[in-house]
Amino acid sequence: MEVILKEDYTGLGYKNDVVKVKPGFARNYLIPRGIAILATEGNKKMLAENLKQAAHKAEKIKNEAISLAERIGELMLEIPAKVGESGKIFGSVTTTQIADALKKKGFEIDRKKIAIVGEAKTIGEYKAVLDLHREVKHTIVFKVVAE
Repeated sequence: MEVILKEDYTGLGYKNDVVKVKPGFARNYLIPRGIAILATEGNKKMLAENLKQAAHKAEKIKNEAISLAERIGELMLEIPAKVGESGKIFGSVTTTQIADALKKKGFEIDRKKIAIVGEAKTIGEYKAVLDLHREVKHTIVFKVVAE
């Protein structure tokens, strides 16, 4: 079954993408929650018209994402965590902690747009990928330090 996404959905696609999903997933989850609509001929035509009208706006959003990635650059974040005697931290570093650290540096990025590469469960350096736009991904390095 084909649906048109009304918002970004991790692992499935971005807003205004036409994607194929299983009928039960579409009927029971995506459509009732307003995440997607059925990809009928009428909806596809409406999508094409909306995309045509929003083309220059989308280019502006992409350029803003590129400039944000350039401003972030090689930023090094320090995430404080409680550490046991063996060097392991209690729990693990989450995307919320990274989003808060970025916010303190002046960058407002939603935690849902951050993906940690691997698991940050000990003191050391790790990488996280920021999904700023469908075509703009930026990798940052963060260091887990003892509180």
